[in-house]
Amino acid sequence: MSLWPWQFEGKTSFGMSVFNLSNAIMGSGILGLSYAMSNTGIVLFIILLTCIACLSSYSVHLLLKSAGVVGIRAYEQLGFRAFGHPGKIAAGVIITFHNIGAMSSYLFIVKYELPLVIQAFLGLSSNTGDWFLNGNYLIIIVSVCVILPLALMRQLGYLGYTSGFSLTCMVFFLSSVSDFLMMDVYTTAYTIPILAFAFVCHPEVLPIYTELKNATKRRMQGIANVSIMGMFVMYLLTAIFGYLTFYGKTRLLHTYSKVDPLDTLILCVRVAVLVAVTLTVPVVLFPIRRAILQLLFPEKPFHWARHITIALCLLFVVNVLVIIVPNIRDIFGIIGATTAPSLIFILPGLFYLRIVPPEQEPMKSRPKITAACFTAMGFIFMSMSLTFIIIDWTTGEKRAGGGH
Repeated sequence: MSLWPWQFEGKTSFGMSVFNLSNAIMGSGILGLSYAMSNTGIVLFIILLTCIACLSSYSVHLLLKSAGVVGIRAYEQLGFRAFGHPGKIAAGVIITFHNIGAMSSYLFIVKYELPLVIQAFLGLSSNTGDWFLNGNYLIIIVSVCVILPLALMRQLGYLGYTSGFSLTCMVFFLSSVSDFLMMDVYTTAYTIPILAFAFVCHPEVLPIYTELKNATKRRMQGIANVSIMGMFVMYLLTAIFGYLTFYGKTRLLHTYSKVDPLDTLILCVRVAVLVAVTLTVPVVLFPIRRAILQLLFPEKPFHWARHITIALCLLFVVNVLVIIVPNIRDIFGIIGATTAPSLIFILPGLFYLRIVPPEQEPMKSRPKITAACFTAMGFIFMSMSLTFIIIDWTTGEKRAGGGH
């Protein structure tokens, strides 16, 4: 008889767990925050960012409390305990779509920035059209040579060192962003989804909890709080520096048109961002693979063939999406407006309401009422965001910055 993942004794330290969860939180979302601030203003942006961070921490609390009640550390199994097979399928599908969207957004950065880095290293003033300056070829090479070997690690805890290095690269990006930043002018409809997308780490919480050494709910909540607070500070400083540098003209994933693209600092910043987002992709892939295994092979023991095949298939799908889809804004907007509120608000709240027994916490108790309001907030948030995005699409508002 095989052991469930949460029955293994965790070996990952507190610090490595913080690195992995922080790396899961941090990603391409950081590049859109100055744009969000340019639409809301500094004061409202700080209020919104603070609220989203606090709500994310609270939702992790709901998730861990539900997991503690039934002794389960798998998102999909919590869905099963709460709503049966439909709940398990819904949780797995939402995690899969959200993290595929996240992986796609990371590889979008590689697709558009890596050719510019190579071009700068070669001292070229323009793209010559060679294959090594073609973003589509480069994301395939990066996926096979860098992402795939890391994604084939058996446990997520092994990626703690690469996650730490990824965070170091983003700290360097932060230290340089007050001078130069990369952004695109978009519409206000995408501001809130970008903020929500920036704090989603919930698919990674339970896998990290499973592999945590001396795992307790309090210890895992501490990891979540430290990670969210650290990313809150990094997000805030990045957004403020970028906003004060370019004000309303912030642009997402575009060339540094205001500075010399061959400048050494610009080149270093680009390399740092590329390394950071590339090393984030394997961390995000783990929960998708776990969701697929829970849905398709729930009773099967670990097998390398399945482990490798799922990783290969996921990377193939993501690469195809990045090559075909012309605009990263659509990924940010739709994923942020649907799966992000599901993972932050709706599912943790519903799991808590259904799993925590009435004899422990009656439905009219303050924790249950708060969880119900939290869930309702998620549905409202999703509806409003989708409405704004659909209105933006139907009005045909001009998208500045092209497909970058």
